[in-house]
Amino acid sequence: MRGILIRVTQGYGLIARLCNLTIAWVFCVAASVLAATAQPVTIVALGDSLTAGYGLADPGDGLVPQLQDWLKAHGTDVVIENAGVSGDTTAGGLARLDWALSPGAQAMIVTLGGNDMLRGLPPDEVRANLEAILTGAEARGLPVLLVGMKAPGNFGPDYKAEFDAIYPELAAAHADLLFPDFFAGFVAEGADPADPASYARLMQADGIHPNPDGVKAIVAALGPSVQELVAKIATAP
Repeated sequence: MRGILIRVTQGYGLIARLCNLTIAWVFCVAASVLAATAQPVTIVALGDSLTAGYGLADPGDGLVPQLQDWLKAHGTDVVIENAGVSGDTTAGGLARLDWALSPGAQAMIVTLGGNDMLRGLPPDEVRANLEAILTGAEARGLPVLLVGMKAPGNFGPDYKAEFDAIYPELAAAHADLLFPDFFAGFVAEGADPADPASYARLMQADGIHPNPDGVKAIVAALGPSVQELVAKIATAP
């Protein structure tokens, strides 16, 4: 009987050790998963000079650094890769899409079209280029936040109507998030879209690019939409 008890006790000890190992393994796996999910998400910001931070003396005043800081301050841990190239059009953005999307990219913000619009390029070309960019992101399983631009009236009401419609229509067609107007944050600061002069205090001397205060206003309006983009990453297939 004593021998049986010894064998049973030894067997129980072996089982206990195996159970402990199993529990330890489960905790290790859980810890690894938690560590992985605790890593900041990586978002590529594909754009032109508005994204690149053109004309700002301090690089930290640019859209990407300010947006990243805003998100972290609001509890969203991200790394935003600045893929903004000054002077770029939608065609240029499309041409460098593969280069811009690093292997670790988990989502993309697209802010293109401003230079196309300033040059009066045909809206159907702008649409085709943005369509190809969104399709490329979709093929990689990347959720997108498409940031719209609004055309001025310089080229006539037909051009404006056709250009302005590009962004909401493409976002809807691709089930992407949309931020309708890059400069929407200026309105919250008291600027009047019908009065370009009211934008002056938020713009650099060229009247095209935002100054640090302008970028701050843009980020405050844009930030919640980027938070939505981050949330969409978690549900991406």
